[in-house]
Amino acid sequence: MATYNYIALDAQGQQTTGTVQATNEADAIQDLRSQNLYPTQVVEDGKAGLVTGAGKDDPKSKAKSTEKKGKKAIKLKTKNIVKLNSKQRMILTRQLATLIAAGLPLLRSLTVLGKQEEHPGLRRVLETLADGIQGGSTFSQSLAQYPAIFDKLYVNMVKAGELGGVLEVVLERLAEYMEKAEKLKKKVVGAMIYPVIVLVLAIGIMTFLMMFVVPKFKKMFGESGIELPLLSKAVFNFSDNMLKRNLFFLGETDIFIPNVVVLFALLFGVIVGFKMYRGTEAGRDLTDRVFMKIPLFGSLIEKTSIARFARTLGTLVTSGVPILQALNIARETSGNVVYANAIGSIHDAVKEGEPLVNPMQSAGVFPPIVISMVDVGEETGQLPDMLIKVADVYEEEVDGAVSALTSIIEPLMIVGLALLVGTIVMALFMPLIAMIDELSG
Repeated sequence: MATYNYIALDAQGQQTTGTVQATNEADAIQDLRSQNLYPTQVVEDGKAGLVTGAGKDDPKSKAKSTEKKGKKAIKLKTKNIVKLNSKQRMILTRQLATLIAAGLPLLRSLTVLGKQEEHPGLRRVLETLADGIQGGSTFSQSLAQYPAIFDKLYVNMVKAGELGGVLEVVLERLAEYMEKAEKLKKKVVGAMIYPVIVLVLAIGIMTFLMMFVVPKFKKMFGESGIELPLLSKAVFNFSDNMLKRNLFFLGETDIFIPNVVVLFALLFGVIVGFKMYRGTEAGRDLTDRVFMKIPLFGSLIEKTSIARFARTLGTLVTSGVPILQALNIARETSGNVVYANAIGSIHDAVKEGEPLVNPMQSAGVFPPIVISMVDVGEETGQLPDMLIKVADVYEEEVDGAVSALTSIIEPLMIVGLALLVGTIVMALFMPLIAMIDELSG
């Protein structure tokens, strides 16, 4: 048996060093994993030294490091700006997992995928990844060059798979995770599309009627001299206000702009302002809290956030990522400030040595059933499996909530659109009927 020096991370994410006796490097890694250590370097004693931070204070090493960082920054700016959608990334991950599971080395798998890829951006990414591995970088280090494509969750899971020698298994889990996340996203977005389309149609129909149809009827009724009903007067006045043009002074030019243009400009400004405000930390926090209080939609947001948290944390822990690191990644990918803050509190409590279930109870955003399942998972040592089951349950609930929401919104929007058009039609036909009665009399 040989002696291996190692640098590893413990369950709390702290770095530790030491030696281990093993027949080969793979056995040494397996032995460390059984001790709940996650090795970042394993080197046989006498063959090479561990790369530590000892040389950081050396001016020459600092200069080299700065030079490397500068070159890397230029690379990222000029070469590594590539956009891929979630479906392309999911297919790439699934194909890569299949090739590695079939026995092809990682470098060969990347080369094969790069040659057959039609998308120029993705082909360039695969070529760069292959070049990095050929140059001595690990797969996770090469992936980290593309943060816009491979997020922290992806990179850390691949790193755990490399250290544990189960890269193909981790890639399969990543592909499954992305498939389920995309499916969940489509369900939620699908529930929002229908009411938005109906609302846009309603605004378009109303604008068309008020600008082109109602004025002709008003002119006709004005020439007839009949007394207009109150509803008709209200509709005609609204149409006049939309068509009325106000004077705007722009430098030396006077421009008359219809009120309808001003109205749509204000609406556009409100939407842009809301997006800008939501982009701030305080705005995101406030809007997320308000959205969670909206009837029906709040429950859907809550279930979606719990499903995402459980799926992310369960997948990371199953793949061998330390719990504290996994909680950090789950917080960053939560997509909701309320749950991100709750996960941050859980991370701090677990770092102090508390079990996961106690801070989850204190957070006040997790239902009792979720807390109970996590509690059972911690007691039985099956926490990752329990988290995946929680995700499965809540994804099914999201599916049911989306269906229920759609079934409620559809008739309401149809009735609303019918009332809007019906009101305008009644306002036009009531004086028309009175005119016909007068003529017939």
